[in-house]
Amino acid sequence: MTCGGVHHQEISHGEAFLALVQHRFWANGLYLLDEPEAALSPQRQLALLKSIHDLAQRQSQFVVSTHSPLILAYPEARIYHLSEKGMAEIPYEETEHYALTRDFLLDRDRYLRRLLRD
Repeated sequence: MTCGGVHHQEISHGEAFLALVQHRFWANGLYLLDEPEAALSPQRQLALLKSIHDLAQRQSQFVVSTHSPLILAYPEARIYHLSEKGMAEIPYEETEHYALTRDFLLDRDRYLRRLLRD
C-alpha cells in the first residue's frame, strides 16, 4: 500500500502514520486519534501538530487521546481530564503530562536520583 507515493513497508510505523495524516485526511473531516504520538519522535509530533492545524483550518475536527505534552499544547484545544470523579476541562499547565515533563526538564538529576534510588 502506498500513501503519498511511499510504500509503507519501507518506512517506520510513525512515518507511515504521519504520511496517512498528510495524504489521506481531508478537509471537513472528523478524526478520532488514540495516542497518535506513540511511534513519533518529538520532532515528528510537531509535524503532526502542523498537519492537524492545517486540517483544522480547513474545517476538520479532531478528538485526540494523548499523553504528549507537545500534542496537548495545541492552541485553543479543549483539554479534558478523565478520572474516577468524571470528566473535567482543565488548562494545559494543569495536565499531569505537562507538569511531569516540566519538572523532569527543570531538574533532571534530582528527579532521576529520586526515581532510581534503591
